[in-house]
Amino acid sequence: MRELHRAHAKPLFRFLLRLTLGDRDAAEDLLQETMLRAWRKLDLLPDDVQAMRPWLFTVARNVAIDGARARHARPDEIDADISWLSSPSDEFERLLTTQALRQALLQLSPQHRTVLVELYYRGASVAEAAARIGVPEGTIRSRSFYALRALRSIIVDADGTR
Repeated sequence: MRELHRAHAKPLFRFLLRLTLGDRDAAEDLLQETMLRAWRKLDLLPDDVQAMRPWLFTVARNVAIDGARARHARPDEIDADISWLSSPSDEFERLLTTQALRQALLQLSPQHRTVLVELYYRGASVAEAAARIGVPEGTIRSRSFYALRALRSIIVDADGTR
């Protein structure tokens, strides 16, 4: 595997750099995935390291295409803007806000509520929430987007403002 990497990593990286339009981080990730796939198939590949080059370039191209498709299939990540919620200064206001938020959360679907609890109450990352809930990261992002939108609508409707 070291010999394979030594012989092909630089040309593969340059190839992937062109495919990613100069995004070095993406090219490095794709190179790593290409080498991982080669490592998994190492026992099936020819012994001649140079004979593997066409196969490696095909794998690298396919990995790049798969990555591009995956990025386009997922919704964009969002930064949840909850600045429209007031930040109460006294304990009584904080208690009322907490109660209102709990009531609003109960009106969400169980899937949306679970995602928000994982992300905002437990402080989980998208990857951690996905692992805990057992759904893909893209699903977590999508559910959090729609859950925050629904939550805002519920709070605004209940408050009668904004």
